Amino acid sequence: MSKKKIFTSENAPKPKGPYSQAVIHQGLLYLSGQIPIDPKTNTLLRGSIEEEAKLVLDNMKAIITDAGAGMQDALKVTCYLSDMEDFGRFNEVYKEYFTENPPVRTTIQAGRLPLDVQIEMDAIVALPEKK
Repeated sequence: MSKKKIFTSENAPKPKGPYSQAVIHQGLLYLSGQIPIDPKTNTLLRGSIEEEAKLVLDNMKAIITDAGAGMQDALKVTCYLSDMEDFGRFNEVYKEYFTENPPVRTTIQAGRLPLDVQIEMDAIVALPEKK
């Protein structure tokens, strides 16, 4: 039986609670929900939905890249928006990160997100097989 491996990227925000940034298990990378925290300053970004979405996706990309995969390897993404009225604007940013063969996705309006952010996202990513 394989064990899960905790994975942490130095290029993304560190967890602020009792959870892991990411977990690797049986060739899959599971990312915890990412909110718009600047990993360099450890400060929360309060901006437009586009600015917050870009930072969240940049943080996800950092974790995925540091784990040895790419955005094209994402299998499933879940997006939580504080206001579904922002969906179209969010989608314009999202599609810049998943240009070909995008992953399956669920997008919901959440009643309230941590620290009252506008967006949180998590993902499941297939890690390339080692040769």
